[in-house]
Amino acid sequence: MKRFLKTHLAGLMLLTTVSTQGMDSFIIEDIRVEGLQRVAPGTVFNYLPVKVGDSFDQRLAAESIKALFKTGFFKDVKLEQDGDTLLILVEERASISSVKLEGNKDIGTDDLKKALKGVGLSEGKVFDRAILDKVEQELRRQYYSRGKYGLKITSTVEELPRNRVEVVIKISEGKVAKIKQINIVGNSVFSDEELLDAFELSTGNLLSFYTKNDQYSKQKLGADLERLRSYYLDRGHINFQIESTQVAITPDKKEIYITVNVKEGEVYKVSDVKLTGKLIVPPQELTPLVQIGPADTFSRKLATETSKAISDRLGDEGYIFANVNMVPEVDEATKTVAITFFVDPGKQVYVRRINFRGNTKTRDEVLRREMRQMEAAWASSTKIERSKTRLERLGYFQETNVESPAVPGTTDQIDVNYNVTEKPSGNIMAGVGYSQVQGIILNASITQDNVFGTGKRINFTFNNSQINTIYRIGYFNPYTNLDGVSSGFDLSYRQTNAQQMNLANYNTDVATAGGNLGVPLGEFDSLRFNLDYNHTKLKTSSNTSEQVYNFIQDNGDTFDYVTLAAGWVHDTLNRAIFPTDGGAQRLSILSTVPAGSLQFYKASYKIQHYFPIAKDLTFMVQAEAAYGDGYNGTDGLPFFENYFAGGPQSVRGFMANTLGPRTTPNPTTGFGGNLPLGGSSKLVGTAELLFPVPFMHDNKSIRLGAFMDAGNVYCGAFKTPNPDDINCYAQSSGNFMRFSTGLSARWLSPFGNLSFSIAEPLNSQPGDRTQLFQFSFGSGF
Repeated sequence: MKRFLKTHLAGLMLLTTVSTQGMDSFIIEDIRVEGLQRVAPGTVFNYLPVKVGDSFDQRLAAESIKALFKTGFFKDVKLEQDGDTLLILVEERASISSVKLEGNKDIGTDDLKKALKGVGLSEGKVFDRAILDKVEQELRRQYYSRGKYGLKITSTVEELPRNRVEVVIKISEGKVAKIKQINIVGNSVFSDEELLDAFELSTGNLLSFYTKNDQYSKQKLGADLERLRSYYLDRGHINFQIESTQVAITPDKKEIYITVNVKEGEVYKVSDVKLTGKLIVPPQELTPLVQIGPADTFSRKLATETSKAISDRLGDEGYIFANVNMVPEVDEATKTVAITFFVDPGKQVYVRRINFRGNTKTRDEVLRREMRQMEAAWASSTKIERSKTRLERLGYFQETNVESPAVPGTTDQIDVNYNVTEKPSGNIMAGVGYSQVQGIILNASITQDNVFGTGKRINFTFNNSQINTIYRIGYFNPYTNLDGVSSGFDLSYRQTNAQQMNLANYNTDVATAGGNLGVPLGEFDSLRFNLDYNHTKLKTSSNTSEQVYNFIQDNGDTFDYVTLAAGWVHDTLNRAIFPTDGGAQRLSILSTVPAGSLQFYKASYKIQHYFPIAKDLTFMVQAEAAYGDGYNGTDGLPFFENYFAGGPQSVRGFMANTLGPRTTPNPTTGFGGNLPLGGSSKLVGTAELLFPVPFMHDNKSIRLGAFMDAGNVYCGAFKTPNPDDINCYAQSSGNFMRFSTGLSARWLSPFGNLSFSIAEPLNSQPGDRTQLFQFSFGSGF
């Protein structure tokens, strides 16, 4: 006869027991489970706190039911006794047959399903209503953070045969609630406009579609309130307070009003500044680092920067955990503040080991030779950071991070761990252009910047386009010795059809062999030297211009000459790819040796600098000036050594190489006139605002830009054309600077580097060749 031991438990009820008066405990001789469909009996036995042979009583009954409910597999459990057999009757929870999402646009279906799977709401899982409720709450949080307060979520659970359910989540996102007004109440010293300029949140502007600054977020408002507090504290208002903040939304949930109540307080001046504590370095070295002094208006920003500057200085002496606290003493009577910077250097630490992780291809020695921080030396925060910058400048890594954990069990040792993410260092480059005259133009090259992970570079170029037939091989070793002296060589043969390059009608065959040497002068400066032998053969046709014929008549059509070049480079860029800070200057001088067929020289200076103006915004400026001329019997710079401008690499919006002086027709045939020939001097410049792709702030392989280019090439020393001067050709379109503006994009794609530009010339002249869209691409390996 079955004796009832336990009532069933269902839903979210707590465990309850019934009276068992007159019931004796019994020894379990067998356990039987009924009602299972998907769950294996062994799973039930694993969770049960009893087994055959145990003495079963009411306490174990309660523990057994609690254990089975805790699994989440069952929505009902009963225990019964059949003689000496424990009978377990269960009703399984339904399994999820499918999860459907409808109406979601802001958040992708794949992303949502991945998140749902992470919390257990996915096909094949046991259905739990509590989990579905949590999912709805999380969806509301996600959409509210996007400013969609009109969100409506409807979840339906449809029962299916074989104890299954289908979950359908219908989402009505609604429109984004926009900030209609932000009010600051209680301010008198500063206007609302001044204060709101420091806010990230705004009532909206032309860039709001990108910045989302008109969409309310509790986190953004918190950050803005801290900016507001800093604004006042940096201007002497020590007792500034934000008394309250109200956020109101209209009944239709489309507009938000924010009100911030403030109490400004009075302005405090600095009465005295002291340095105390264990200074470590001489006080006279720390005093210039103090950015705030007596009689200045108190500024928390300047005080914080002072603390950081002193801490960084101590970090260069091995005290990288130095703590510099700013302690203010406020005098309410005189409205002044006495500032004391208390220096606690902590322990001096040295570097036990420098470790590299993530360099699956590049050898450790290539990274280690870039280190400015040495092992077993006192740690220097400046050297550790500079070493990171040098790794980034190699161009082998997509990302570089550094950590300096303390060595366990010690108080004076740290390890320095550099974590890098390799990127393809080989490149198969292809340049593509199009013009109505030439059609499609192709060229290609293969470069491997990190051969077998050694840091050495080889390149092979083959080009068989309408413009060039090129064969070139080159080798470069950036570390010929441990002092950083570099060396390399280049061998090349090039046949060029200048007319296909938008230039005058002539052909050149050029063979070159040369070597190069680089000598470092310091951390940021180096000298470069090149020695090259050149063999040049000129070819003409009936359409060749007067200038080319006259040059050949005076100098011949075959030339052998040796060039010597020297250059100085000052480079402080923070990385090789997509730099955001620092600059580079390059000065180079090239001259032929007097014994050759031609005697000429060339000199150029190029400067480039990047200014970080915000987290995701960088302003870049660059300029280049170049000049060349002949000497010792060579009249002017040979035309095939001229400078060129126009195209993707200089003044965008103008067809490549087409700016500058033009040719005059061949007096015999009347052909070959009004074609670009380049010039012996060049001036070009660019100003560009660089920023990431909207909605893709974390993407480190794409960068956009808004630019303005300026430049031109000239005959002689930037002088006005003189038709009687054979070295200053007719320049029908004028010799003044050309300007263009537009948008650019650069993508470090898996297939290589792609660059695009859309540019509009601002002052094109009759005869100029313009080109709205220009691009080039390559393929990485």
